[in-house]
Amino acid sequence: MIKGSCYCGAVRFELLNKPSMMGTCHCSRCRKAGASTIVFVKQADLRWVQGRENVTLFQPEAPYKYGRCFCMTCGTSLGEILSQEDSFPIAANALDEDIGLKVQFHEHVAEKPDWYEICDEAPQSEVHPEQA
Repeated sequence: MIKGSCYCGAVRFELLNKPSMMGTCHCSRCRKAGASTIVFVKQADLRWVQGRENVTLFQPEAPYKYGRCFCMTCGTSLGEILSQEDSFPIAANALDEDIGLKVQFHEHVAEKPDWYEICDEAPQSEVHPEQA
C-alpha cells in the first residue's frame, strides 16, 4: 500500500498497487501547477482515506483537455486524481513514500525553459509522445 497526501494533510489517499510508470512533462501548464512529474495509476487502485470533498478541479479552456486537481486548503497539486478514466496521472509529489520508479520519459521538452537541464537518460519527446 502506497500512501499519498497533500501538504496540509486534509487530503489523504492510498494506492493499492504501484503506479505503472513515471514521467515528466515540461509544458508550461504542468510547471505552473507544480506537478510536472507524474505517475500513472489505475482507478481501481485508488482508495480515498479522507478529504475527497476537499479536492477542487480547475478545468481549462480549449484547446487544453486535462483538468488539474488541487487541495482547497493548501493548494497542493494532485494531478488528475478525480478522473473517472480507468488509468490517469497523479502528481508524484503527492506520494508520501518512495515507490521505486524512475522517470521513464520526458514530454513537451520543446517548452522546457533554458534554466532546466534534463539529467537522466529517459527518452525525450518535443511534444506529447502520441503527437510525435
